[in-house]
Amino acid sequence: MLMSPMHWRLSVTFPLSARTLYNKSMKSKVYIETSVISYLAARPSRDILVAANQQVTQEWWQDRREQFDLFVSQLVEQEISSGDKDAVSKRQQALTNCSFLDITPEAIQLAERLIDQNAIPNQAAEDALHIAVATVSGMDYLLTWNFKHIANAAMRANIELVCRLNGYEPPVICSPMELMEV
Repeated sequence: MLMSPMHWRLSVTFPLSARTLYNKSMKSKVYIETSVISYLAARPSRDILVAANQQVTQEWWQDRREQFDLFVSQLVEQEISSGDKDAVSKRQQALTNCSFLDITPEAIQLAERLIDQNAIPNQAAEDALHIAVATVSGMDYLLTWNFKHIANAAMRANIELVCRLNGYEPPVICSPMELMEV
């Protein structure tokens, strides 16, 4: 005898992760990707969309960041360290309240799998590594303005699937605008 689809939904169970059981007394963990730091420290853009994103980033940083534990990786530090000396200094100063995450062998392996399983294109290996570091480190959110390969709605399902198939719960990938009202 076949069970009804309603019965199927009720009988399926999923393992709970530590993030599933949300504790309001604990701060959520946010991995800050390079584009957020760049928007935060950059001179105002003449491009209206970029300028709006810069403004949102500054507002999030001023008004919301204290509600989260902030993390970056060595990759972020490396990426913000090139260019104009004053801009580099400004970007590095933004990292003073962030904790650093190591790029572990597990993160490198997950980044390779994201690429090998076509969730992230080969030419975006650094983006795969940002996702992998945040995922392996158990971040709740990955904050980014990179819509090409990280916060890409068309790619998100594959990114999440690869992470889960490899035993990890991926972070919520979002922009500062999306994380304004938590």
